[in-house]
Amino acid sequence: MIPATFDYERAESVEQAVELLSADEDAKLLAGGHSLLPLMKLRLARPSKLVDIGRLVDLSYVREDGDRIAIGALTRHHDVHHSPVLDEHCALVSYTAGLIGDPQVRHMGTIGGSVAHGDPASDMPTVLLALDAEVVAQGPDGSRTIPASEFFTGLFETALHPSEVLTEIRVPKLAGAGWSYQKFHRRAQDWAIVGVAAVTRNGDAAVAFTNMGEKPLRASAVEQALGGGADPGSAAQLAAEGTNPPSDTFASAEYRQALAEVLVRRALEEARGRAGG
Repeated sequence: MIPATFDYERAESVEQAVELLSADEDAKLLAGGHSLLPLMKLRLARPSKLVDIGRLVDLSYVREDGDRIAIGALTRHHDVHHSPVLDEHCALVSYTAGLIGDPQVRHMGTIGGSVAHGDPASDMPTVLLALDAEVVAQGPDGSRTIPASEFFTGLFETALHPSEVLTEIRVPKLAGAGWSYQKFHRRAQDWAIVGVAAVTRNGDAAVAFTNMGEKPLRASAVEQALGGGADPGSAAQLAAEGTNPPSDTFASAEYRQALAEVLVRRALEEARGRAGG
């Protein structure tokens, strides 16, 4: 289909992008476009103006920042996947970036666009939730840092204000922690029917779900069971607790809940294996 009529402006800086967003409450940011443009073609999104930030090269980077890794919001999935810094210090992020879409999507899509879109079927939001990552946003009143646990608020909804620009994502260095991302899908380029991210360190475990509710979810019952000494298989039996998966043409809610149990067990076993037990 053809999108509804819209205006277009290219921002030369983050500050200008904030000004353009502040001047038009129905304006939307355009980065890689792989999330927004399909919705516009279906007329599920009808922004009055697109503010193009795709050429702000200073928002494309991966670098160490103390005990964290800072990732610029306009870093392409391909560059996240092939980052030696992430591969050494937080390989869960670089590995998952390589599972997103197909090569064309990974060369054009950005990590910030994927996160800001707030799609519960997207892989990277789940990984950030499991990592207790942080998101940095810049608006008219300056910059603020938002924990991933507070950033995703609902179906395609985030804590970003309409006039804010997501500028950076900060993930911790894993330093010997175990990790895994298990994604079940029909074809390599498809969205996850269910995905599970797991991080294990010093006896603690963080587990998060893709496509098991209206936003990425932490598997609280699984985490509590593991904290109480349960083995991965026993803890995985609690995977469905607190979830509200959709039923669609790809899978029923019941199928997703059963699948989640399998993937949680696999993720925990793989993560513990990477951590050396």
